[in-house]
Amino acid sequence: MTNNTVKFTTADGIARVVLNRPERKNAINGDVLKSLAEALNSAKNDESTKVVMLSGECGNFSSGMDINASFGENSRQDFNECMEALINFDKPLIAVVEGIAIGGGATLSFHADMIYVSDNLRMRLPFVSLGVVPEFASSYLLQTNIGQRRAAEIMYTAEWIDAAKAYELGIATAIFPAAEVHARALEKARQIAKWPVNALRRTKQCNRAPHIEAMKAANQLELKLMGQQMGSPENIEAFTAFVEKREPRF
Repeated sequence: MTNNTVKFTTADGIARVVLNRPERKNAINGDVLKSLAEALNSAKNDESTKVVMLSGECGNFSSGMDINASFGENSRQDFNECMEALINFDKPLIAVVEGIAIGGGATLSFHADMIYVSDNLRMRLPFVSLGVVPEFASSYLLQTNIGQRRAAEIMYTAEWIDAAKAYELGIATAIFPAAEVHARALEKARQIAKWPVNALRRTKQCNRAPHIEAMKAANQLELKLMGQQMGSPENIEAFTAFVEKREPRF
């Protein structure tokens, strides 16, 4: 790894990838994107690794894209490389989503095959309220997993989602107490790690194949429309209201 914003360890066929910016509730910046891509690619290329667990440090998954970070040309490249790594990752991926999961800090987890959430989950997709559009190909992934109308309601209202709602909608595979969620997810990872790596890889390939091109297309459209919305009057008003701690006036 090039920095310590993502922890990466392997043992007994299981790779553990941990977003590690607890002082920012694991907000995503260019370093996180770059390191996450490196971790996923390392796990993909390591024949001894059979399954990956993705989580966040210190009781939160991620608060989303870091609004204090500078996303220049290098960071855009880091985002593209991270998306490529996520879309092409060919082994089982388990997300352990606890505490805060907002914006990109929620949609990142939608690439997982299984999402185990803690009972203190607070998830939100606030894109429209910020005058922008979804990211991480979530405009495709969410409706594919939970249905178009349910996905539309979440996207258009920007409402908060607790653990029960996430499970009801089909976002979460299961809910566990916050004190147990990592251990319970690890149990599932160990069950998966018993099986031969190529059977797991090729089963994932079968499951993923119908969605690859659609995810790529969704990502490209999201990037195009995000570029149009960033810096727009709507976006500026949303962020000004956020900083001033008031309701936006659209």
